[in-house]
Amino acid sequence: MTSGARRAHHLTQDDFAYRFDWGLEGLTALAPQATVVIIVDVLRFTSAVSAAVEGGGTVFPYPWAREGVDAYAAERTAIAAGRRDGGGPSLSPTDLLTMPNGARIVLPSPNGAALACAARDLGSLRVLAGCLRNATATAHHARHLLRLRADRTGGIAIIAAGERWDGADGPLRPAVEDLIGAGAILAALDPSAAVGAPCCSPEAAAARSAFQQARPKLFEVLCASGSGKELLELGWEDDVATSAALDVTITAAELIGDAFVAAPSLHET
Repeated sequence: MTSGARRAHHLTQDDFAYRFDWGLEGLTALAPQATVVIIVDVLRFTSAVSAAVEGGGTVFPYPWAREGVDAYAAERTAIAAGRRDGGGPSLSPTDLLTMPNGARIVLPSPNGAALACAARDLGSLRVLAGCLRNATATAHHARHLLRLRADRTGGIAIIAAGERWDGADGPLRPAVEDLIGAGAILAALDPSAAVGAPCCSPEAAAARSAFQQARPKLFEVLCASGSGKELLELGWEDDVATSAALDVTITAAELIGDAFVAAPSLHET
């Protein structure tokens, strides 16, 4: 076994029911052992997905740099999202809250959408889009999916998308809003749901603690973050506020085939 393989083995967190990591590398490490993968990109992809499916919309994630988005959208009878100032659908969760019921959009994103597509391509059993808006709904749905697994193994892997230094092709920049969003979902997971393993990995516990510290002032923290400042400079404080709203929907977003839709009701108690 090479030293690299040893490192990979130690980074899977598979001794724990609830796991947390960052970006494509974290997804690649955790997804093969997980029953449920939750992608978190608070500013703004997964908040946008949540906003869209709240109103009965369908969202097709699409990697940012890949060409052919218009043809891809046409094949799915969908509208390709563009820039917010273009007047049509975009990554703005505020605008997507007003989308017509049943609307179908293709939503490109260099972080959240790319990870959702990667999770699907890695063969992840169930993929959810989590954020602050749907944190508890996502936790409940993930917990139920974990309980449904016949062999009672696997776990829940929460992957924070982060941002990029120097544009879409730069190295990963861990983004505090995604740490907090992941922590909100972890805080909502019931420790009694863990089957045969301790609940949170140390990585997951750290994310949960970050959320608990930020919870009284989520909007202020998101505004002060690097990503939040960028949106404020563009005049999009409304998107920060929409993304900072905690547990305002009971609808989880699940990737079914190649699209995020409202997760089926599980009648959880």
